[in-house]
This record gives sequence, structure tokens and C-alpha cells, in this order.
Amino acid sequence: MGILEGKRILVTGVLTNASIAFHVAKIAQQEGATVVLTAYPRAALTERIAKRLPSGRDNPPPVVELDVTDPEQLRALEGRLREHVDGLDGVVHAIGAAPATALGGNFLKTPWEDVATAVHTSTYSLMSLTTACLPLLETGGSVVGLDFDATQAWPVYDWMGVAKAGLESCARYLCRYLGPNGIRVNLVAAGPLETVAATGIPGFHDVAASWTKQAPLGWDIGDPVPAARACVALLSDWFPGTTGEIVHVDGGVHAVGGAH
Repeated sequence: MGILEGKRILVTGVLTNASIAFHVAKIAQQEGATVVLTAYPRAALTERIAKRLPSGRDNPPPVVELDVTDPEQLRALEGRLREHVDGLDGVVHAIGAAPATALGGNFLKTPWEDVATAVHTSTYSLMSLTTACLPLLETGGSVVGLDFDATQAWPVYDWMGVAKAGLESCARYLCRYLGPNGIRVNLVAAGPLETVAATGIPGFHDVAASWTKQAPLGWDIGDPVPAARACVALLSDWFPGTTGEIVHVDGGVHAVGGAH
């Protein structure tokens, strides 16, 4: 019997089978969960990747289109999800994006419009997604978001670093307001991983190489499984008294100094 047996889990951000979100969905299914995915901007891409999950090509999890910056789609989310599940026990926020001008050393030149896009998509969406799911989290549950440690100013991360700092604060406020409803809100701060989003950041491989050298446990930028396992553990009932927490899955870099 798996640690998510009987749980109904919504997973966002499954774009490729290299993503943390894909491996969260995979392990969640292996641990007994019923999984529903959201997709944006191309549902067909997520539907194709979903067939690689343990449930297989003949029984892939349903995929619901969702742009978290679209109020109408957020309002429609409950109804769309109820077509597939009668409630939720967990939500995975694996959403983050920023225009190229907000990354790669452009910090002092980034226009507000691009900063606003990064914050709306990567920070505010934790609140908007969670509140859209509240009617389905009737008996409580667990919200888990993906983070990148925001206690330092990392090379080339720029306004995404600011957005992640906001994400961490947003998670703390959500845990304050939703704790009375039995809803836990936690983040997993993973080290750099070779995802599509990350490799699009100029200078990513320099940061990743430095990280690998500094991590006490070592760090494999091609292995999202440790971060995914942490997410699944937080989705389970094994952390009933934990909320507002940031679990670092970074090989220990956060404890011994950053990658420069």
C-alpha cells in the first residue's frame, strides 16, 4: 500500500518527462494516487507526455487546460476537475516563467511589464491556483510548490529570484490563512536541474557546474527524482504537522554556501 493510496492529486507543469512535475505525477501514481494534470500552453504536449506515466497509454491521467493568469479559466477549474474527481487531497504548483529580459544579467534593465509577468505567473499563481482548488479541498489537504532558494542573489536568476522570494512569502501567508481549514502549504527548493525552463536561462550551466562542486552530497542536474520524492512525501499524511516549510533538496548547498 503506497503512501498516497486513495489520494486525489492535481499536478501542474508537466511539459516533458525531464520535469520535476512529471516525476511527481509518476511517483504519486506508483504510491496509489489518482492524478489529474493541467496543461498550458499546449494541452496536446502534456497529453502525449501523460501516456508515459505508469497508468500507461491506455489509461493516462486526464489533462485540464489551465492558464493560471486567466481569471475565467481559474473560475472554471472546479467544474473542469469535477468531471474527473469528486475532490482533491493535494495540489502541486510547478509553475514558473519569466520573459528573457528578466533573466541572464538584465536585472537593472528589465521593464516593469516583464517583471509583472514573472511575478504574476510564478508568485501570485500559488495563491490563485490554491484558492481555485479550495472547494475541492473540503477535508483539508496538502499544497506543494516548487522553489529555488531565494535567500541569496544567484547569478543570472535575476527577477525570477525576486519572484521566488515572493513565492516563499506567499506560501507562509497561505499556511496562515488556510491552516484552520486543515490545508498544509509547503515548498520544495530544488537545486538546479536540466529542465527546459532552466536550460533557457543564460549562464545556467555555469551555475549548475559550480553547484555540483559545492554540494556536500553531490548534485546531479539530470536527476529530478529526489525533488519529486520530497514533493510526494509532503503530499502524504506523513507530515501532518508541517506547514509553511521550505524543504531543501539541493545536495546541501543551502547549508554551506551558494554557487557563484
